[in-house]
Amino acid sequence: MLTKPENVPEKGLYYHYKHDPVGEVNNYAYRMVGVGLHTEEDGLWMVVYRPIYPSSVYTAGKFFDVRPLTMWMEDVTKDGKIFPRFKKITDPAVITELEKIEKEIYAE
Repeated sequence: MLTKPENVPEKGLYYHYKHDPVGEVNNYAYRMVGVGLHTEEDGLWMVVYRPIYPSSVYTAGKFFDVRPLTMWMEDVTKDGKIFPRFKKITDPAVITELEKIEKEIYAE
């Protein structure tokens, strides 16, 4: 029987741990759109998301990225410090700015 994963991130905007806060607001920014189950791998839950900057999937046709849920939720170590791989963006001003950029780059 299939069970729902314990930790499911909220939909919304996230920064990857590689985000440079002194760089462009949209560097390593992503829209997490949902979680799905891999149809051929039992119990492999995947996060579906898209970049809010020109990345390889964007330039290939404005596609989405997928990543195993466990990887999305894990911590990483950088320069001796531990960070979440993805951190939800909660600043309303940043969200507004990213949504504007997202609308521009994904316009039909």
